[in-house]
Amino acid sequence: MKSNIFLKSTVLNSQLCLLALALVTLSSFGCNQKDDKSNKLASSSSSLPNVILIMTDDQGYGDLGYHGNSIIKTPHLDAFAQTAVELTNFHVGTTCSPTRAGILTGRNSNRNGAWHTIAGCSILNQGEETIAEVYSKNGYKTGMFGKWHLGDNYPYRPHDRGFDEALYCGGGGVWQTPDYWTNNYFDDTYFRNGKPEKTEGYCTDVWFDETIKFIEANRENPFFVYLTPNAAHGPFNVPPEYLKLFDDAALTPMLKRFYGMVTNLDDNFGKLISFLETNQLANNTIVIYTTDNGTAGGIRSDPETGKEYGYNAGMRGRKGSQYDGGHRVPFLLRFPEGSLPGGVSNAELIAHVDLLPTLASLCGLQYTPSKPLDGMDRLEYLRGKQDDTTRMLVIDTQRNQWPEKGRNPCVMSRDWRLVNGNELYNMLEDPGQQVNVADRHPQRVEQMQKFYDQWWSSTEADWHYSEIPIGHEEANPCLITVHDLHNDEGINWNQQQIRLAANNPSDGYYSVEIISGGTYEFQLSRYPPESDLALNASAPLIEGSDYMNELSAGKALNITGGLVEFEGVSYSADVQPDQKSIRINGKFPAKKGKLKTWFILADGQKIPAYYSLVKKV
Repeated sequence: MKSNIFLKSTVLNSQLCLLALALVTLSSFGCNQKDDKSNKLASSSSSLPNVILIMTDDQGYGDLGYHGNSIIKTPHLDAFAQTAVELTNFHVGTTCSPTRAGILTGRNSNRNGAWHTIAGCSILNQGEETIAEVYSKNGYKTGMFGKWHLGDNYPYRPHDRGFDEALYCGGGGVWQTPDYWTNNYFDDTYFRNGKPEKTEGYCTDVWFDETIKFIEANRENPFFVYLTPNAAHGPFNVPPEYLKLFDDAALTPMLKRFYGMVTNLDDNFGKLISFLETNQLANNTIVIYTTDNGTAGGIRSDPETGKEYGYNAGMRGRKGSQYDGGHRVPFLLRFPEGSLPGGVSNAELIAHVDLLPTLASLCGLQYTPSKPLDGMDRLEYLRGKQDDTTRMLVIDTQRNQWPEKGRNPCVMSRDWRLVNGNELYNMLEDPGQQVNVADRHPQRVEQMQKFYDQWWSSTEADWHYSEIPIGHEEANPCLITVHDLHNDEGINWNQQQIRLAANNPSDGYYSVEIISGGTYEFQLSRYPPESDLALNASAPLIEGSDYMNELSAGKALNITGGLVEFEGVSYSADVQPDQKSIRINGKFPAKKGKLKTWFILADGQKIPAYYSLVKKV
């Protein structure tokens, strides 16, 4: 087993640290990219390396055998780690969308609009250039398979953002509100370039099989694949044969499911590597395996005894935490033809925002960032030829309607963490972050806080909401779901909540742009159009099992009418109980603004409509 202990380093004296901080502050907000000569494309497309970037969901650093987990079964990844470069100090966002947005753009989520996972703040702003667009411009075929979670409407979908081929689930994962109705991980309907398509098999198997099909179809070209399974995100639905692998393990029932999902991921990863090797594609293909945040389901407490089960590799915190357990994640990279060492661990500070500039350098792409990056080209650090104790980066957890300074921040250098502005941890001596040494190192605290202040100020000009276009020729009609409702209260972000009518805030709006003035038809529905359910129906129970969650019978609502409001213009209509939607027609101006769509209940209560299908007539 390779060591995952941080490399020891010599601490610079305070004067050198202050000088280095100034240099880092200037360089960290831009791309440390190579000059034009070193960035020229290779002379023939056949020499360009292929790239497969795999990022799983909610799988933490400790949810792998080679990190010391003695129960989980990940033999293929364990073997791969022995031939790859492992980054033991690799960091991402603390939740799903922020990490994905950072990987795709090289920019922190506070800059690019995806600082939350729901509520209109998980949409990647239109002006951002994505890694898929960079590869496409350099002659690559690009494919995306799995979880997107950066916008479900035009122009924010994966095939709008540089991917030639995309098969993906809606929202933040299978079974969430924008996803196809009653998807449950088995034989689901996903979206191929925006169109629903029925699939067969378990979700993770589908994503990997589609990846292999895409590679087979495009192997004569260089290809870039972004493979993002929704496993091991909840609900923890798993093929029964994988659950049985952990029958005798000392784990809670849900943890057994989670471990089964991870082992299924491992088997699919092994299948993909075998395919590359059999087809002589392995040597010239960069394969990356990482995850999007710290563990979510990998740590469980027994509700009766309170005993905690699972393995977190000695780290503090889990998904959503500003401590390392929330954002330090596995990272493996193998590229046999790329002059990268195999079977070694590297403890340099590298993050998700570094992947775009670093991969562009490794592949020899023509790439000039159009906006300031948080990431840098770290190729020489990846090769172990340089080290850096002075670089700093910021990770935070916003998950609110507007970025808030001082909300769950962590300032990182290679060997230190400043958490919440007043907790300092020496990661060489205290990787579990148990001993706050801020009072012993006031100058270091001051330096790291100064970096945070400067970084924060540099992000403020980028803050804005993404507008969903209405009436655009590329998306008419347009389905808007309550998943994207701007609101500080709870919203129904998954289908279980839709069924139970669990969250009905008193206010909220959608940030939209009506492209051209005219007459629009709104169809407001309780359930998505494909459900074929009436407004006031109770969705039928879908029974669960020991390996799959049930979907509850729906709670009936007594909806009697609907209301549409947009920037001072409003229209309403009544509805009969057996109708599937409330149809409201009205004239609306071409304008950006706040759209509100409401159900009116028999008792006069007004709640947000769950699904709003909008069409220009």
